[in-house]
Amino acid sequence: MNIGRRIYYDLSTGNIIQDTGERSGHVVPTTVEQDFRSYAALAERVPETVGVLELEYGQYAQDFAECNGFKIDVSGPEPVLVFSYPDPDEPDAPPVYRKPLTDEIAEMKQAVAELTILLAQVGGA
Repeated sequence: MNIGRRIYYDLSTGNIIQDTGERSGHVVPTTVEQDFRSYAALAERVPETVGVLELEYGQYAQDFAECNGFKIDVSGPEPVLVFSYPDPDEPDAPPVYRKPLTDEIAEMKQAVAELTILLAQVGGA
């Protein structure tokens, strides 16, 4: 069995409180209530002040492997997972959070596919 990670975060700041990580093998799924009892960082919090983002197993695996930090952007209508990635030219630079590179690449591939279709239509006209 494979279980995706749960990311618990402060609803007002988006700061990460607890990342359960991914689990696989002989594991048993837990409920949010069980997590609040099991993790000290959650047990000391008022549940109404904590948000939770549940990810599928393997979701954003490459982003988590390459990032040097992540948090939840709570500035919009929906909370969004954002990552910071190390800059090899400026290793001491403060983190800059952005949407997952996985999503950016998918959007770029979609845009290229749409432009390719448009160019084919214009070229064939």
